[in-house]
Amino acid sequence: MQKKIAFLTGTRADFGKMKPLIQILDKHADFDTYIFVTGMHMLETYGYTLIEVERCGFKNISTYRNDTNEASMDLTLAKTISGFSEIVKDVQPDLIVIHGDRVEALAGAIVGSLNNILVAHVEGGELSGTIDELMRHATSKMSHIHFVANDKAKALLEQMGELPESIYSIGSPDVDIMFSDALPDLQTVKTYYNIPFEAYAVAMFHPVTTENGQMEQYAHNFVEALISSHKNYVVIFPNNDMGSQTILNAYKPILNHLNFRVFPSIRFEYFLTLLKHSEFIIGNSSAGVREAPYYGIPTINIGTRQNNRVFSNAIVNSDYSVSNILESIKQIKRNRLPIKTTDFGTGNSAEAFLKVLKSESLWETNHQKQFRAL
Repeated sequence: MQKKIAFLTGTRADFGKMKPLIQILDKHADFDTYIFVTGMHMLETYGYTLIEVERCGFKNISTYRNDTNEASMDLTLAKTISGFSEIVKDVQPDLIVIHGDRVEALAGAIVGSLNNILVAHVEGGELSGTIDELMRHATSKMSHIHFVANDKAKALLEQMGELPESIYSIGSPDVDIMFSDALPDLQTVKTYYNIPFEAYAVAMFHPVTTENGQMEQYAHNFVEALISSHKNYVVIFPNNDMGSQTILNAYKPILNHLNFRVFPSIRFEYFLTLLKHSEFIIGNSSAGVREAPYYGIPTINIGTRQNNRVFSNAIVNSDYSVSNILESIKQIKRNRLPIKTTDFGTGNSAEAFLKVLKSESLWETNHQKQFRAL
């Protein structure tokens, strides 16, 4: 009998990371996949990326829209719980799969746990410098099964009392895509997005909710530094956490600037191609500390959002001041060779994920969670 697997996605980023997992199950006769699309995917301001999910050809797609571009996280949590609960009651999945540290993931874990449905959390057990870390750990505690990127994450979950037999180290699924044949060539991407630059950097700057009172100034400093550097930039909108509108307001001077191309969203595979061929990535996106080192692309990491993440010698840290950001841009040097790292796997996460789901032991996981004291 087929197992029903429900994936919940709220952003372009978590969908990009879960896509290989969905694809491998979608092709397997033992599983029936369902996708619940909500959050930023449903907002025109951020590119209405539901379209990108639909283009993948997956069946059984359900949607829920929060009618605001910048919702408070508590209201988003409440509304997502309400919308996802209705889908779960209708589908009655055997397993709910969620990813990362977004409020939508926590909503999925809450719905699953309170409806006695197994919940699998992808990429738990990691550290960062903001409220995202609280969201990630809370989501892990509401989940029964953990698919982590590495042994460090596994050890942290064990420290949090999670059972070792419920934790599976499979790497980060986006590494599967990074080195796959699915990536388009650079000219295809430039033509599709009308990017005229020969050389360029990627810029992504997200709000830090714990520093909301300073985000307006930080965003203006970021834009001023980019303009003053006289380099070319491909800029991608921030996520829609509290403070995102101040960043979008700060972007107004660069919307029609010759050195900038600004996008609400970019397809994940296309983004990876742009990143792979860029001079550097600048801002506070996790892509700067996760994907960029695999490609040998240097990162200018600004502020506190990625505190406590895994760092490499290709990452330059900067505070929010214009002078420090500009100095970091001057210092940056491209490392032409990818950093030899397996911190986030070797590109076989989907196969490892499938292997676990095919094992009988996974489906024998106790729905009543146990705490393991060290």
